[in-house]
Amino acid sequence: MTQGEHASPARRAVLGAAGAAVTGVAGAAVLGASSVLAAGTAHAADAPDEAQGHGYRSLPVPTVIAHRGASGYRPEHTLGSYQLALDLGAHVIEQDLVPTKDGHLVCRHENDITGTTDVADHPEFASRKTTKSVDGVSYTGWFTEDFTLAELKTLRAKERIPGTRQENTLYDGRWQIPSFEEVLRWAEREGRRRGRQVWLHVETKHPTYFRSLGLGLEEPLARLLRRYGRHRADSPVFLQSFEPSSIQRLAKLVNSPRVVLLSAASSRPWDFVQAGDPRTVADLVTPEGLRWIASYAQGIGPTLDLVIPRDATGRLGSPTTLVRDAHAQGLILHPYTQRNENSFLPAEYRRGTDPNAYGDAFGALKTYLATGIDGIFSDNPDTALLATTD
Repeated sequence: MTQGEHASPARRAVLGAAGAAVTGVAGAAVLGASSVLAAGTAHAADAPDEAQGHGYRSLPVPTVIAHRGASGYRPEHTLGSYQLALDLGAHVIEQDLVPTKDGHLVCRHENDITGTTDVADHPEFASRKTTKSVDGVSYTGWFTEDFTLAELKTLRAKERIPGTRQENTLYDGRWQIPSFEEVLRWAEREGRRRGRQVWLHVETKHPTYFRSLGLGLEEPLARLLRRYGRHRADSPVFLQSFEPSSIQRLAKLVNSPRVVLLSAASSRPWDFVQAGDPRTVADLVTPEGLRWIASYAQGIGPTLDLVIPRDATGRLGSPTTLVRDAHAQGLILHPYTQRNENSFLPAEYRRGTDPNAYGDAFGALKTYLATGIDGIFSDNPDTALLATTD
């Protein structure tokens, strides 16, 4: 059975919306001349107002975060993917940020745009194909930092995993690469239209790598956040990164809620590698490590395997103490990533032999949500929303 044999997103939208309210926010402006505050400066005006129902603690729990938008149904990080996620009822919409050659922030999961755009079909850019080492891994292709924003705007987005999500290829070429500025303007329009905030979950990608190129992400991001009024502790935005130093840098620039992303237990954040810090993710998920994270962040975004590890056969084992330990430090947990296809599900929730077919996503979600996590990233936000109503 292929993905095409499942119920349409339109039907799933009706089901998902039945049990979930949309939360969101407005923000709009142009990348430009507003200044960021000096590191370490405190602002009384930025204090949270959670007593009046504002801030991240006012979001539904569990919070459904649309991973790169509704990327299970539309090419990721496009306005079409973000719009569908919002229409399906997602509480928060995620963006990943990488820079252009001329310093703009655009929404791509990676700076390598070979697989997510039609850049290879543009002969005028053939000479820009190159090989780079990004966070210690070699890639050959085309990279955002070698293009101006105007040049990127001549490209069209396409499905990243067409073999798995064949239906999504129908939408190849329909959308451009959005700048973060465009997303903020979109969020403002949708917030006004819906009469409610449109929440965003914004990741700085490879910040140490880009800073080495003179394209630091945090300062331009902070300027945008301040200009659009998303720089306060009760602002409808989460800032996230796999590099703790990026979150620490952002903590000195804005008061927006911050989340440290955590990969496999044996891995080391790239900024740790560069700084000679021997700690691994396994060290960061100890009570001591979580206490350190809580000194500058409000949450963590662990891989689901850190919440419930899988055994050698791919089946779920027993939950770890991560949820309890993080909550003890006042941290929320937004694990990643729930997807409906068999190839992404724990072995006991796969159905049939087609890796691209949908498995028992509801069964897997029920197991993960039972651990007490505060939210979950999902490529299929309508599925996750419906699971939260069980």
